[in-house]
Amino acid sequence: MRKKAAIVHLLAVSSTHNRPLYNAMMLTHCIKHRDPVYCTLLFRFFLMTDSVRLSKHLINLIGCSRREAQLYIEGGWVLVDGHIIDEPQFPITNQQVELRANAVAEPLPPITLLLNQPQMPNATLEQQLALLSPETHWAEDPSGILLLKGHFARLSSELPLQEQATGLQVFTQDWRTLRKLSDDRTRLEQEYTVQVTGEISPAKLKRITRAQIINGVALPGCKASQQNEQHLRMVLKDPSAGVIERLCNSIDLQVVSMKRIRIGAVSMGKLPLGQWRYCAATQKF
Repeated sequence: MRKKAAIVHLLAVSSTHNRPLYNAMMLTHCIKHRDPVYCTLLFRFFLMTDSVRLSKHLINLIGCSRREAQLYIEGGWVLVDGHIIDEPQFPITNQQVELRANAVAEPLPPITLLLNQPQMPNATLEQQLALLSPETHWAEDPSGILLLKGHFARLSSELPLQEQATGLQVFTQDWRTLRKLSDDRTRLEQEYTVQVTGEISPAKLKRITRAQIINGVALPGCKASQQNEQHLRMVLKDPSAGVIERLCNSIDLQVVSMKRIRIGAVSMGKLPLGQWRYCAATQKF
């Protein structure tokens, strides 16, 4: 009991006193009582949990400001035991910390992510953003952009998919991209591949290239071509909700599924369903 009380006392005072001093007291206690169990527990408590935040460690290491340390870390410029760590609060004990060559203490440039979104009727932005994570990043992303936690913050989206559709969805931090998608939505082409049932013919497809009014409902014209016996390629500008299904119904075709594959000049490519990739700086909508 006396031994236990002594240990409890050491643990209690360690939170308010100089830790190195009590490391020495702990060591003296273990040597005196020769108790391997308590020694192991005490060493683990005192020595293994004596850590500092990565940002503070970096400040002490290179003499930078707190803001610079945060920018270096969040920018992916800091290595801990050879691995990039972009969390300023990451705990450091005795790991090797170093700054990568050519590091710059600048805010992350805004990025745009492209998602092959699965079918999510009436999905909220929060539900869509839940699909974006390091685990769902496409392994064959050709952009070469370093994945960082900061890329998942402050994302906005425009141009919703047609109801029941899958395919290309855009999420961006860049106000210029967001403005382009918003202000130019009536000029940007959106391309869908549409699986249908019913007989496809050139005459039917020609009918939907022109704007028309059916049962008092206005339908826009679109570019339409046949891919095979069951699939159409349809290109529209700023399609309203349900318009693709109404266009197909107007020529006696029933929609089975549809997928958006392009917005403006940006195509989804071979991106697998449920995965995302970066939109390269050279890609413009």
